[in-house]
Amino acid sequence: MKIAIQFGAGNIGRGFIGKLLSQSGYNVYFVDVNEKIIDELKAKKQYTVEVVGESKEDILVTNVDGMMSTSPEVLDLISKAEIITTAVGPNVLKIIAKTIAKGIEKRIQDGNKENLNIIACENMINGSTFLKEEVEKHISSDALTEMTSLVGFPNSAVDRIVPPMEGSDDVLRVRVEQFKEWIVEEPLFKGEIPKIEGMQLTDNLMAFVERKLFTLNTGHAITAYLGVLKGYETVKESIEDEEIATIVKEAMKESGEVLIKRYSFEREKHYLYIDKILNRFKNPYLKDEVSRVGREPLRKLSFNDRLIKPLRGTIEYNTKNDNLIKGIAAALKYRNPADEQATKLEERLNSDDLKTAIEDITSLSNKSVIEKIIEAYKA
Repeated sequence: MKIAIQFGAGNIGRGFIGKLLSQSGYNVYFVDVNEKIIDELKAKKQYTVEVVGESKEDILVTNVDGMMSTSPEVLDLISKAEIITTAVGPNVLKIIAKTIAKGIEKRIQDGNKENLNIIACENMINGSTFLKEEVEKHISSDALTEMTSLVGFPNSAVDRIVPPMEGSDDVLRVRVEQFKEWIVEEPLFKGEIPKIEGMQLTDNLMAFVERKLFTLNTGHAITAYLGVLKGYETVKESIEDEEIATIVKEAMKESGEVLIKRYSFEREKHYLYIDKILNRFKNPYLKDEVSRVGREPLRKLSFNDRLIKPLRGTIEYNTKNDNLIKGIAAALKYRNPADEQATKLEERLNSDDLKTAIEDITSLSNKSVIEKIIEAYKA
């Protein structure tokens, strides 16, 4: 059976990518630092994914195994694998890059001339390219030459809400929403493209990356931050508030106008996509807490993230942004003592001149837009 390696045995790794790889005929090895999860995978060789939409469905995922990331056997796996995927978080890519580099060196030493494709399935832009650059830092010059011709690093965009699993003692069981989207950059594959159920290919990935960032991520964050201000605990509660729902939908239309102008999206189709996203927020089976969705507000308010990047697009195309600004102001008001970034955000806003603080947090320079943000923040 074909071997796939999934770095990251968390909810996205098990509930989304690992599930698709297993269903596509791969023997999937999960590599992680979580000893409890790895031991369970090694013992059971299967786990259950609970898919929730209008109803619930349990799907048994088989042909899986686990391996600690510190095990030397990981290098043997990389030597034999046909595909490697990751769902570890952007900050961990640097850590696993060294292991992947050593594995590729072993693969070359073992004489394996088959193509290998490595896909970073992270919530970041060009994650696979970033991983490739990190791998290059740790690989020998001779192996790098071989890697360049044999190993592909196609970038991807993933979209599936995977909330924390509740009400189960099974550490492997994972709950996911019915909607899923995994889009991969076709031109960056090396050799024959693996046939993986649910993987969509494109030659214009950035359009899909920004569609998700400007719609799902933007709308999700604004829903959470507005919900916190009204005392709600979940995204579902928040989006069922008529005032919040109106602001969120209009903000998504404002960010959508940027996509329509930038990528020639059809307006009617994009509005249907917005409605689909809003319905996902209302899923009764997903207890998506606003504290989870709103965490790390400094990151979410940064120059290239889900709030400021679409706002920059409205500045570029001179289009409406009133509701995006309301969402950004709500993010600036986010207070959570358990969230280190929320604490830093509050301290910065209290210690600096407000205009200077907002410029520093967002890296925006447009004076009129900054004034609108200040006005909304003080409202």
